[in-house]
Amino acid sequence: MQRILLAEDDESMRRFLVKALERAGYNVVSFADGAQAYDRLREEPFTLLLTDIVMPEMDGIELARRASELDPELKIMFITGFAAVALNSEESAAREAKVLSKPFHLRDLVDEVDRLLAA
Repeated sequence: MQRILLAEDDESMRRFLVKALERAGYNVVSFADGAQAYDRLREEPFTLLLTDIVMPEMDGIELARRASELDPELKIMFITGFAAVALNSEESAAREAKVLSKPFHLRDLVDEVDRLLAA
Protein backbone atom coordinates (compact mmCIF):
# COMPACT_ATOMS: atom_id res chain seq x y z
CA MET A 1 0.00 0.00 0.00
CA GLN A 2 1.25 3.48 -0.86
CA ARG A 3 2.00 5.48 2.29
CA ILE A 4 1.62 9.24 2.41
CA LEU A 5 3.10 11.55 5.03
CA LEU A 6 1.00 14.72 5.19
CA ALA A 7 2.19 17.95 6.83
CA GLU A 8 -0.53 20.64 6.95
CA ASP A 9 -0.98 23.16 9.75
CA ASP A 10 -4.64 23.97 9.01
CA GLU A 11 -6.60 21.39 11.00
CA SER A 12 -9.76 21.37 8.86
CA MET A 13 -7.74 21.18 5.62
CA ARG A 14 -5.67 18.34 7.09
CA ARG A 15 -8.83 16.39 7.98
CA PHE A 16 -10.29 16.86 4.48
CA LEU A 17 -7.05 15.80 2.81
CA VAL A 18 -6.70 12.70 4.98
CA LYS A 19 -10.31 11.67 4.32
CA ALA A 20 -10.00 12.13 0.54
CA LEU A 21 -6.71 10.25 0.30
CA GLU A 22 -7.87 7.39 2.53
CA ARG A 23 -11.04 7.04 0.42
CA ALA A 24 -8.74 6.73 -2.61
CA GLY A 25 -6.99 3.79 -0.92
CA TYR A 26 -3.91 5.45 0.53
CA ASN A 27 -2.51 5.00 4.02
CA VAL A 28 -2.06 8.53 5.39
CA VAL A 29 -0.18 9.71 8.48
CA SER A 30 -0.65 13.42 9.17
CA PHE A 31 0.99 16.12 11.28
CA ALA A 32 0.34 19.80 11.97
CA ASP A 33 3.91 20.92 11.35
CA GLY A 34 7.05 19.99 9.50
CA ALA A 35 9.13 19.18 12.55
CA GLN A 36 6.73 16.46 13.73
CA ALA A 37 6.44 15.09 10.20
CA TYR A 38 10.22 14.96 9.85
CA ASP A 39 10.56 13.08 13.14
CA ARG A 40 8.12 10.44 11.87
CA LEU A 41 9.88 10.22 8.52
CA ARG A 42 13.09 9.40 10.35
CA GLU A 43 11.32 6.42 11.97
CA GLU A 44 9.68 4.78 8.96
CA PRO A 45 9.53 4.95 5.15
CA PHE A 46 6.82 6.69 3.13
CA THR A 47 6.09 6.78 -0.61
CA LEU A 48 5.03 10.42 -0.80
CA LEU A 49 5.52 13.57 1.24
CA LEU A 50 2.54 15.88 0.80
CA THR A 51 3.30 19.15 2.52
CA ASP A 52 2.02 22.67 2.87
CA ILE A 53 4.77 25.20 2.21
CA VAL A 54 4.00 27.76 4.91
CA MET A 55 3.91 26.15 8.37
CA PRO A 56 5.22 26.86 11.86
CA GLU A 57 8.26 25.09 13.31
CA MET A 58 9.67 23.87 9.97
CA ASP A 59 8.26 25.01 6.62
CA GLY A 60 7.47 22.60 3.81
CA ILE A 61 10.51 23.49 1.74
CA GLU A 62 12.90 22.73 4.59
CA LEU A 63 10.95 19.56 5.39
CA ALA A 64 11.23 18.43 1.75
CA ARG A 65 14.96 19.19 1.66
CA ARG A 66 15.61 17.17 4.81
CA ALA A 67 13.25 14.38 3.76
CA SER A 68 14.97 13.97 0.40
CA GLU A 69 18.32 13.70 2.20
CA LEU A 70 16.88 10.82 4.25
CA ASP A 71 15.21 9.16 1.26
CA PRO A 72 16.20 10.34 -2.24
CA GLU A 73 13.43 8.15 -3.72
CA LEU A 74 10.67 9.89 -1.74
CA LYS A 75 8.18 11.66 -4.01
CA ILE A 76 7.26 15.19 -2.95
CA MET A 77 4.19 17.32 -3.55
CA PHE A 78 3.70 20.82 -2.18
CA ILE A 79 0.31 22.35 -1.49
CA THR A 80 0.11 26.06 -0.95
CA GLY A 81 -2.26 28.97 -0.75
CA PHE A 82 0.55 31.26 -1.85
CA ALA A 83 0.66 30.90 -5.63
CA ALA A 84 3.48 33.44 -5.81
CA VAL A 85 5.81 31.28 -3.71
CA ALA A 86 8.76 30.40 -5.90
CA LEU A 87 10.74 27.27 -5.23
CA ASN A 88 14.49 27.53 -5.68
CA SER A 89 15.28 25.39 -8.70
CA GLU A 90 18.68 24.56 -7.22
CA GLU A 91 17.05 22.68 -4.36
CA SER A 92 17.10 18.99 -5.20
CA ALA A 93 13.91 18.40 -3.19
CA ALA A 94 12.07 21.05 -5.18
CA ARG A 95 13.35 20.08 -8.62
CA GLU A 96 11.14 17.01 -9.01
CA ALA A 97 8.30 18.20 -6.79
CA LYS A 98 4.75 18.90 -7.90
CA VAL A 99 3.06 22.08 -6.64
CA LEU A 100 -0.71 22.23 -6.21
CA SER A 101 -2.13 25.68 -5.42
CA LYS A 102 -5.05 26.15 -3.01
CA PRO A 103 -7.93 26.21 -3.44
CA PHE A 104 -8.21 22.92 -5.28
CA HIS A 105 -10.89 20.27 -5.57
CA LEU A 106 -10.15 17.13 -3.56
CA ARG A 107 -10.61 15.06 -6.73
CA ASP A 108 -7.82 17.10 -8.37
CA LEU A 109 -5.56 16.37 -5.42
CA VAL A 110 -6.22 12.63 -5.61
CA ASP A 111 -5.68 12.65 -9.39
CA GLU A 112 -2.33 14.48 -8.99
CA VAL A 113 -1.24 12.06 -6.23
CA ASP A 114 -2.22 9.10 -8.42
CA ARG A 115 -0.18 10.51 -11.34
CA LEU A 116 2.84 11.28 -9.21
CA LEU A 117 2.90 7.85 -7.60
CA ALA A 118 2.41 6.10 -10.95
CA ALA A 119 5.39 7.91 -12.49
